[in-house]
Amino acid sequence: MSYLRKNIAEMAGYVPGFQPENEAEWIKLNTNENPYPPSPRVREAILAELGSDGGNLRKYPDAASREFRRVAAELYGFDPDWVISANGSDELLNNLIRACAGEGEEIAYVHPSYSYYATLAAIQGAKVKTFGLTEAGRIADFPARYSGKIFFLTSPNAPLGIAFDKAYIRELAGRCAGILVVDEAYVDFAEENALGLVRECRNVVVTRTLSKSYSLAGMRLGLAVARPEMIAALDKIRDHYHLDRLALVAASAALRDQDYLKEMVAKICSTRCRFAAALKSLGYQVLDSCANYVFAASPDRDGKRVYEALFQRRILVRHFSDPLLAHGLRISIGTDEEMDLALAALREIG
Repeated sequence: MSYLRKNIAEMAGYVPGFQPENEAEWIKLNTNENPYPPSPRVREAILAELGSDGGNLRKYPDAASREFRRVAAELYGFDPDWVISANGSDELLNNLIRACAGEGEEIAYVHPSYSYYATLAAIQGAKVKTFGLTEAGRIADFPARYSGKIFFLTSPNAPLGIAFDKAYIRELAGRCAGILVVDEAYVDFAEENALGLVRECRNVVVTRTLSKSYSLAGMRLGLAVARPEMIAALDKIRDHYHLDRLALVAASAALRDQDYLKEMVAKICSTRCRFAAALKSLGYQVLDSCANYVFAASPDRDGKRVYEALFQRRILVRHFSDPLLAHGLRISIGTDEEMDLALAALREIG
């Protein structure tokens, strides 16, 4: 992040997760990384692309990411001109604001949700409006017709983990005069997605990342599915060679191995359910989650106290200073062994 972007991010309230110098000494449950390695096919594809001497790296990658886009389109049931690749879904979120919201124009999102929306809006000079959530998990006071240029809907929500059903997202699309961007970073851990609405509703864009369910956070890979005219607009403003050769073959290999994806997602969801039940037995309030994390509050609702006590034990979780969230913690789901150690620490902390 450049000096300018760093300062804008700080002003907008975006704080990256703490990264310890020696990660092997910590249990890292603060950045929603997948605890398991990517598909073995990813390693095979990277080694094949490197070749015996790494000579392929002297050549530029495919600027259009055609194979990655073709594989994603086939997987999701679209033609390739409905799909665009990206250097992480953050690139897509930024470029959507660049393409659809000029300086001084409004974008909106749910608060709490992904805090980086505010940073990206600040970088582009867009105005920000936020909407809260009701106890029933609906957007509070959303107008019959929202006139802003973009509404970002994180589903499943980060950091709460709740997901919005397809019928409700369809209703929201009909109430948005501009673009409805459904940010599905964690959707592979949920039971429902909004991809079908891209065909039904002309203003729906779905963004996804390969960082979470596909275990490729280190490769920075994302994609969006939208109407061809929107994809063409995003293609015009993206960086030319925005994905390297190794990232491209890794993405295609990961998407092709759906059996491995389903196996890893099932393991994480099983651990999530077990961990949430154990937290509840300790008196914690735990929101039902459709992601690879849970948002939980201790009986005394002092999130900072529990965070600091876990930190002393070299267990990293995410605590938010936002008054809406400060009572709880967002805890990423790791391996069964990691979650058992976290539970043991929480019992000790009290």
